Amino acid sequence: MKIAISTDSGQVCAHFGRAPEFTFIIIENSEIIEKMVLPNPGHSVGSIPKFLSEQGANYIITGGMGRRAVEFFNQYNIEVISGVEGAIDDITKEFINGTLEGSEGICSPGAGKGYGIDKIHTETDDNHHHHH
Repeated sequence: MKIAISTDSGQVCAHFGRAPEFTFIIIENSEIIEKMVLPNPGHSVGSIPKFLSEQGANYIITGGMGRRAVEFFNQYNIEVISGVEGAIDDITKEFINGTLEGSEGICSPGAGKGYGIDKIHTETDDNHHHHH
């Protein structure tokens, strides 16, 4: 099993799309087999779920994520655990022990406006209304 965690300096990053990196942890028989950190490939629509899928992730653990992003992860059969905060090592232990609990997410709805998918969507819509 492989988990991906949106990370920033050893901590779970509150906003998955803006995480500087993702930490991938392979777990077999409740043991950590491998741990690697890869930079965020960029936050265009659907790029991160595709990237994590290509890395073989079964789970994404993050602080917060929008509904649309969750749908993208679901398409790749990656389970989302959001609303998580803390140190990577602690979170990994909780995951292995089955005690990791997510919530609705740390970001309140609309908190990410102007940064991620919403911004891309808005710019595209705006461009359709301007005639040059």
